[in-house]
Parts: sequence; structure tokens; C-alpha cells
Amino acid sequence: MRKILVAVVVTASAAAMISGASLAAASARPAVSTIEHIQGMSTSATSNKTSVIATGVFTAGGVDIATGATTDIFKFPTGTFKVKHHERAMEEAVNSKTCLFTISGTGTYKLSDGTGSYAGISGHGKYVLRILAVAARNSKGKCSMKATPVAWQQVIRAQGPVKL
Repeated sequence: MRKILVAVVVTASAAAMISGASLAAASARPAVSTIEHIQGMSTSATSNKTSVIATGVFTAGGVDIATGATTDIFKFPTGTFKVKHHERAMEEAVNSKTCLFTISGTGTYKLSDGTGSYAGISGHGKYVLRILAVAARNSKGKCSMKATPVAWQQVIRAQGPVKL
């Protein structure tokens, strides 16, 4: 479960960064710079995709796809962009009696390599990651950090200036 958890945290972190930086809308007007707010949510500890919603200059829904430990692609109906993220702090806690575990983390991100409506996008910001999960139990009744959790809720909130 530890490997799954780390992979999910990395995916979540990437998703948060990508979501925050990539949600600026393109238009025929000159480049616009404003603060974008992004939220990503997932109920899967094993998927590399996270649902994202962005609000600010535009409102859009899409998917954050983790492509590596520190890189994600945000995919929206009218284009994509790359999100590179860096974890700054991560805290984990496990209750050995109830198997409840929590993860809290923070980090930074940068946006680049936009396509479609996001061509020319740039931006950066900060994100916060929160995970609440229930670990599976092994054959001895102990919490297993190697097995897929029986329940998983992950929320990422990101914000920062985006120029498009």
C-alpha cells in the first residue's frame, strides 16, 4: 500500500499543479494574466487520472493525467498543457486500530507546452493535497500499507497566476 500511496500522492500532486496552472482560457484578445483556482478530486488509489475543475478567467472541466513522478498533462475539451510540480512538504498519519490514514501535503507547480486553446500558456502557483483513506487489513487483522485501500478520498486545491 505504501507504493500505491506514494504513486497516488505523486499523481495527486501533479494533478493539483497541472489543474492550477492550465485552466486559463485562450481568446482573440491579448494575453491575459489572472489567478486560476483549480480543484482535483479522486476516489481511486490506483488510477493515474484525476477529475479537475478550474475557475477564474474561464470555467472548465477536464482530466489530470499523471505521466511521471513530477509531470502531468491536463486535458480539457479544447486543448492540453503540461504541469510540472514539486512537493514541498508531506505528512502521513495512520491509526493502527482503525486503519484510518491521512496525508497532507503542499507544493508548487509550473505550466507550459499548451496545445489548442492553451497554446502559449505559462503560469505557476501553489497546491495543497489532502487524502483520507481506510487501509485494508491483512490476514492477521493488521492494517496493510501494501494492499489497495478499501476507501480513498483525495482532494487537491491549487491556485496561481496564469498567462495565456
